[in-house]
Amino acid sequence: MSSGATTVPPGLPGLEPRHSHVLTVPDGAAWHYLDNGPELHARGIEPVGTVLAVHGNPTWSYLWRDLVSRATEQALTEAAATGERPGGAPDAWRVVAVDQLEMGLSARTGRRRTLADRVADLSAFTDALGLDGPVVTLGHDWGGVVSLGWAVDHPEQLAGVALLNTAVHQPEGVAIPAALRLALARPVHRLGTSTTRAFLETTLALARPRLSHEVADAYRLPYRTAADRAGIEQFVADIPASAEHPSRAELDRIAAGVAALDVPALLLWGPRDPIFSDRYLDDLVSRLPHARVHRFDDAGHLVAEDVDYVAPVLGWLGTTTAGRTVLPPAGGSAPDPAFRPIWAGLDDRAADPDSSTDQAVLDLTTTGAGRVVSWRALDKQVRRIAAGLASIGVRAGDRVSLLVQPGPTLTALVYACLRIGAVVVVADAGLGLRGLTRAQRGAWPQYLVGQTTALAAARAAGWPGVRIAVDPLDRVRRAALGVDHELIDVARAGQGLDLPPEPGPDDEAAVLFTSGSTGPAKGVVYTHARLAALRDVLAAHFAVGADTGLVTGFAPFALLGPALGTRSVTPDMDVSAPRTLTARAVADAVRASDARMVFLSPAAILHVVDTASELDDADRDALGRVETFLSTGAPISAELLASAQELMPHAVPHTPYGMTECLLVTDITLDGIRKAAAAPDSGVCVGRPLVDAAVGGVLISALDDDGAASGPPSSGPEVRGVLGEVLVSAPHLKERYDRLWLTDLAAERDTPEGHWHRTGDVGHLDDAGRLWIEGRLAHVLTTADGPLAPVGPEQAVERVGAVRRAAVVGVGPAGVQQAVAVVESLPAAPRAGLAPQDLDAAVRAASPVPLAAVLVVAELPTDVRHNSKIDRARLSAWASGVLAGGRVGAP
Repeated sequence: MSSGATTVPPGLPGLEPRHSHVLTVPDGAAWHYLDNGPELHARGIEPVGTVLAVHGNPTWSYLWRDLVSRATEQALTEAAATGERPGGAPDAWRVVAVDQLEMGLSARTGRRRTLADRVADLSAFTDALGLDGPVVTLGHDWGGVVSLGWAVDHPEQLAGVALLNTAVHQPEGVAIPAALRLALARPVHRLGTSTTRAFLETTLALARPRLSHEVADAYRLPYRTAADRAGIEQFVADIPASAEHPSRAELDRIAAGVAALDVPALLLWGPRDPIFSDRYLDDLVSRLPHARVHRFDDAGHLVAEDVDYVAPVLGWLGTTTAGRTVLPPAGGSAPDPAFRPIWAGLDDRAADPDSSTDQAVLDLTTTGAGRVVSWRALDKQVRRIAAGLASIGVRAGDRVSLLVQPGPTLTALVYACLRIGAVVVVADAGLGLRGLTRAQRGAWPQYLVGQTTALAAARAAGWPGVRIAVDPLDRVRRAALGVDHELIDVARAGQGLDLPPEPGPDDEAAVLFTSGSTGPAKGVVYTHARLAALRDVLAAHFAVGADTGLVTGFAPFALLGPALGTRSVTPDMDVSAPRTLTARAVADAVRASDARMVFLSPAAILHVVDTASELDDADRDALGRVETFLSTGAPISAELLASAQELMPHAVPHTPYGMTECLLVTDITLDGIRKAAAAPDSGVCVGRPLVDAAVGGVLISALDDDGAASGPPSSGPEVRGVLGEVLVSAPHLKERYDRLWLTDLAAERDTPEGHWHRTGDVGHLDDAGRLWIEGRLAHVLTTADGPLAPVGPEQAVERVGAVRRAAVVGVGPAGVQQAVAVVESLPAAPRAGLAPQDLDAAVRAASPVPLAAVLVVAELPTDVRHNSKIDRARLSAWASGVLAGGRVGAP
């Protein structure tokens, strides 16, 4: 039995009936498909190539309607603007979106189709259509596998592959997703897939946000009756859930073929997909390591409905004709004789008889209890763990998430992973369970090393990775936590084993997650060369030597001591909660390690200064031996820096400016801040770039009236004193964001030649070439008088004696926003709301800009990691509600 294909009726949202066609192939099967080719041909436009788009189950070609229409619009717009040019229009793409047989508006033949059948069907269709020339395949769900089967079988035509959520491999021993297991269960299979619309409706319900009634009805159109839905039932039955499944061999063939493809690739992913999780994305990345990858954080299974996928697809298509992507050599980057890896300082100190028994790492935290490790012992442990990790299967390029408190164990683990080319994944515990879960699933490490609390969280939240326990566990707890190995056993297994070849400078070394204070935490990828460059600039600028010694109360720098070849100590504190550090703990750490340099975050400094009264004479004597003091992580006021210097009177206070993407950009001393203050300016002066202009530096892209950074990036006279977005470049700048291709594009938008990064910070350069930070681009107010950055007005308001801290936020529509000051008062206000009349008057008098209102709170909300970056977006929403007459409560 066979029923023929039909074209689409008018009135389906977003779908032009003129793009709907029917084609009957030689075996008599009738296919429905969308195709803008005839329209382009009628307009005299020769496309540069064809996108062959294949839907999954239970959707149909309607899934690709936006791509068809916008590709057509793009081609027509270019043709109208420039006229037809010989050789085709670079931005003109034909899009052919098929309905697979038994699906959509294509024929219902009554035949049961395996995966191999569907791949052969698609080839028969493209042969009958006469499809030739460059072809880029695009697939979603099981249509992704079918499209890749066509790609593997047509290498001579293939120009690229693009995929939305799909999978080409099911790991051994891992069950298929629960939703598919349910759909395959014998009692519900037919009932849920064809007898009723349960499978169809469940899929449509996965859209984020919910589909409109009209769009949902369009998806239901081809599947009105049980007979219409027979293909849905068959598709589910064809899922290769076991090694014995009839379609498993074809799936394995396609998976192997994908790994051999050398064409450009694009992977756009919805991580909130209960079917195709990040496990499958990680597998695809391993097969297509050159692919452009972007995870849309809030998107799910129907990613084509959840986000604008068309713009990145069309943008990427424009790059596929420039030449095929060249894959990196199988052996990784070539060795560089001049390159000194990050562990070179450790090697040198451990090998030197004069220093091998000296203190390398000292842990004074409660868990460390004064543990001291020598250079020789640290080197031995690093080598044992490195060889042990290799012996249990950790390979170069594998990701290893380290959920371990700073101290000797974490230090050994980091350097062990780096030595064997494993990629260290580090996410701050301050992100909280939800943020850590997002980070772990985003990076998708193959291995996870953690202490008991971290392993419990990993078990509860379903984090990926083979589990390695740092703490000794009994058999019951080991089983309950899903632990595969204990670190002590891994180290023993590595005793006496040779290490595998070292990674090269261009190989990935680490994925470090941002704080999440300006949106979801992002993974930042560093190569070995970029980590080594960070070490070098730190050593050169701050004159760090073997005898310097570091007290590191700031987690990102807690691991750099061995790289710098100097001893390091973690004071008694919870590094994920900076406010747990006391002045006495700093003094103890300095005394125990005879350190000359102290690293602290602003939040830690605030508590250290607040607890200074607890110091005795011996403590003050120890702190008096500190020569260099750094506050890193967020801008800090001169007053707070000066208060810290009172505790370390012989130290030169520095406050470097940087971010996870580039940990050291500029630097300024307290004396430099005071000199800058002599000629008052707006914002926080963070000094001059640490790298020479020949290899990087700082540029400013001026803001327009809409608050957008649209000006040409420059450091010249034309931008001196001009508010703009800060761009940075340095040898130690990140390589890229992890699986956030579109974020990379945004960060590199309209940047000069070289490797530049738009920071999202706003500020200006003064006539002396110093950088002043005035806030975040997202927090700029767009007023009737132009863009207004918040930090300058906040500083002025904070000079009022009754104000502890202040935030200036915008309320009202963009372009005519009004400034509102929200302050913490001294003494603390008993309740939030409008400021008392005297405080209101004082704040208005101090502010350099007109204020629509002055509000008071007991405490300004801050981010999770630094406890010092004010959450202005939250405050803006709260202030808007208060001024609109809403219920007043704490922001």
